[in-house]
Amino acid sequence: MSSAHPLSSEQRRITRKIPATQLIALLLAFVLTAGAGGLIGAGMLIPLAAGTNTTVDAGVQLFDEVPDELELTPLSEQSRIFASDGKTLLASVYEQNRIVVPLKRISKEMQHAAIAIEDERFYEHNGVDPQGIARAAVSNASGAAQQGASTLTQQYVKNALIEEALKEDDPFGILDAREDSIQRKIREAKLSIAIEKKMSKDEILAGYLNVAQFGVSIYGVQVAAQRYFSKDAADLNVVEAATIAGITKEPSRFDPLDNPDINEERRNLVLNKMWGLGYITDKQYQRAKDTPIENTLKPRKLQLGCEEAPAGSAFFCDYVIKEFLLSKEFGETRDDRYNALYQGGLDIVTTLDMKKQRAAHQSIVEVVPTNDPSGLDAAITSVEPGTGKILSMAQNKPYDASDEPEPLHTAMNYSADFLHGGSNGFQPGSNFKPFVLTEWLRTGHRLNDVIPSSEVVLAKESFRASGCEGVSLGVGPWSVGNAEAGAGGPVTVALGTYQSLNTVYSRMTQKLDLCGIRQSAFDAGFQPTVHAKIDGGGPIEGRATARDIEVVPAMVLGTQPTTPLGMATAYATFASGGTYCKPIAISSVETRGGAEMNVPKAGCKQTLEPNVANTVAYAMTKVFEGKPWGTGYWVKDRFPATRPVAGKTGTTNNGYHSWFTGYTPNLSTSVWVGTARGDVAHFNIMVNGGKYNYEKPGQPYSVLYGSSLALPAWDLYSAEAMKGMPVMDFPSPDPNLVGRAPAQPTPQGGDDDDSGDSDDGGGNGGGAEGTD
Repeated sequence: MSSAHPLSSEQRRITRKIPATQLIALLLAFVLTAGAGGLIGAGMLIPLAAGTNTTVDAGVQLFDEVPDELELTPLSEQSRIFASDGKTLLASVYEQNRIVVPLKRISKEMQHAAIAIEDERFYEHNGVDPQGIARAAVSNASGAAQQGASTLTQQYVKNALIEEALKEDDPFGILDAREDSIQRKIREAKLSIAIEKKMSKDEILAGYLNVAQFGVSIYGVQVAAQRYFSKDAADLNVVEAATIAGITKEPSRFDPLDNPDINEERRNLVLNKMWGLGYITDKQYQRAKDTPIENTLKPRKLQLGCEEAPAGSAFFCDYVIKEFLLSKEFGETRDDRYNALYQGGLDIVTTLDMKKQRAAHQSIVEVVPTNDPSGLDAAITSVEPGTGKILSMAQNKPYDASDEPEPLHTAMNYSADFLHGGSNGFQPGSNFKPFVLTEWLRTGHRLNDVIPSSEVVLAKESFRASGCEGVSLGVGPWSVGNAEAGAGGPVTVALGTYQSLNTVYSRMTQKLDLCGIRQSAFDAGFQPTVHAKIDGGGPIEGRATARDIEVVPAMVLGTQPTTPLGMATAYATFASGGTYCKPIAISSVETRGGAEMNVPKAGCKQTLEPNVANTVAYAMTKVFEGKPWGTGYWVKDRFPATRPVAGKTGTTNNGYHSWFTGYTPNLSTSVWVGTARGDVAHFNIMVNGGKYNYEKPGQPYSVLYGSSLALPAWDLYSAEAMKGMPVMDFPSPDPNLVGRAPAQPTPQGGDDDDSGDSDDGGGNGGGAEGTD
C-alpha cells in the first residue's frame, strides 16, 4: 500500500512514534495479554521491553481503548453499465476500481502467491504472529534493515480501515490507518485478533485479495487480472499470480506495465517464496523465473467512465449516469444515489440497441463528418414507440468531459436536455407543425380543408388564447412567407403539411386557440428545453409541464427550443396511435447481492385520440409520396420504398437549425444539424463535398434545409437500423378527419427543398427572438 499522504504535514494529526524495537516489544506484550499466540518465554520479552516501561504503560491504555471488533461494510466496488444485450460493456464507473469476487473465483496460484509473500504462517497464527514479531525484533536490534511484522490479517484490517475512511470522506481516518504510530499498530493488532475469532481464514484471505491495491487505481485481484492479463482472477497461472502479488508493497513502483524490470525482480522473489513453501515444484519455479515479464502481459485498457464507450455511445452512457443521479428510485438524496452508483457494484442494463447505435454513429459522421470544414454539429436519436426505450443516441462530435477537451470534442449532449447533457436545445422549425395539425383535427377540422397559401400579414388581434398562462400576441402585425415563391393559391391542409407551407399553417392557427395548440403539443409529448430551475439549491427533477410551452402566434413555426430526443419521443406518440411514453434509458439495475432495484418507468398512457394520431401519421406519409413533391421526395426511392414511413422536415430562419424526424410504427428517429453554440446562418455551405445535395451533387447548399443533411442521415440510418425488423402498416386514417377532396384543387407547385421552413416565426407579431 502506498504510504503517500493526501494532506500536508500541518493538517495531519499529531501521533507518537517510537523506535521499531519498542514497538515490537509492545506488540509482543499484547499477544501475551490477548493469549493469541500462546505463552512466550519471559526471557525474550524482558530484554526487548527493557527501558520502555512508560511506553508500555501508555500502549496498554491505548490497547484497552481500541474497540473489540471491526465493523465492516461492503467494499466500494465499480458499477457497470451495459447495452440492452446485458453483455456489451459501455462503461465502468467507480471511486475505487474493484470487482469483488469470492475465494472460489480466485485461482489457488493467486492465493498461494499472496500468502507466500505477505504471511507464510497465515494458517498458523491467530491474527498476530509471535514468531514474525520475534524475527523482526532480532533483525531490527542487530542493526539490519528495519522489518515489520504485520500479518496478512493485519494488512486486511489496515486496508479495511482505509476503505471505511474513504467511504466516509474522512481524510484523518485515512492518515490514522496509514500512520507509522503506536495507535495504528495497537489498533491493528487488537482488531486482527478479533477478526480471527469472527472470520475464517478463507474469509480473511478473500477479504484481503479483494481490498488490497494492486496498481494505480486498481483494487482487488479481479480488476488486476483483467488489467494486466485480460483474464479473470480464477484463471491466473503461477507467473501471473506472482506478478500481481508482488505489486501491493508499492503499487506505483512495482507496476508491471510502467516498471517491468523492477516488477520482474519482485515477481521472482514471490516465486522463490512459493517454491520454498512447496507451492510450486523445482521445474515450475525455474520455468516461471526464466519467463520475461513482457512475454506474459496482455494488458486491457481501463475503461473509466463513458469516454471509451463503443460505437459512439458515450453520450448515451453519460445520459444514463445523469438519469441515475436524478432518479429517486435509486436513493432518496443525490448523495445516496451517487454512493450507490460509484461504490455499490451495480449492474445496470440499459435500453441501448447496439446494432442501431452503430448505424446511428456511422450515418451521422458520414453525412456530417467530425472535421468537416463547415464546422456543423449533428445528432441523431431513436426511441421505440409504445415503450419509450431509447434505442440509439449519437452525434458527430466525440465525447470529452475533461476540463480542457480536445479540439472538435465536447461533453455537451446535443440530443438531450440541460439536466441530461448541458444543452439548451434548438428551435425545431416546422418539426412543430404536426402538433398544430393535431389541434386542427381535434377541433373538427379536416386534412382536405382548403386554405390560401399566399404570403400574408396577420394582425395580432386575429389570434386568440383562451385563458392559459404566459400568452404573448406580440406588438404588431406578423408577416409570413414561404421559402420559395409558389402559385399562392388555395391548397389543402394535407398539401400544406407535406410541402411545409408557413402561410397555410399561420392561417390555420388563426382558426385555432393558441392554448389548445399548447395542450395538443404537450399531449403529444413536445418537451421544450428550459434552463435548470433551482429548488432548495438543486434542480427540479421531472419533465416540463404544459405551462413551459410558450404561447405566441409564431409557435406554430417552431420557435421554442427542444431536443432530438424530445422530438423522437413526441413523434413516437403518433407512431403508437396516441400513446405517449416518457423516454427511458435504464431497463434494470441489479445490486451486488443480486437484488433487483426499481427503475424509472415510461408511464405510457393514451394522451391523444387514436383516430387523430393515425390521421396525423397518414398526413406525414405524404411527405415522401405527395404530389406535387413533398419535402421528403428526394429519398422516396430509397428507404421509404421498403416500408410505410412518416416524417417531417424542419428548418429555422437563415438555416440556423435543420431537422428531420421520421417514424414507422416500430421506430421513431430525429436528426438535428446546425451549430450547437448558437444561431449561425448557413447559406451556400459545402458539407462533405456536397455528396448528399440531390439537386446538384458536389455543389454548395444554398440554404441548410431539413432535407439537405438531416433527411439523408435519417434515411441512411433507418435503412440499416430497420433491417430485420417487421414491416408494419400504419392504421388507417379517420375518413371523417381526412374529409372530401376539393373538386378542383389548386396545387401550390412543389418546392424542391423544405418549403416554408426558412421563415419560422418572423415578424413583430411572432414574438420570437432571432427571427426575420
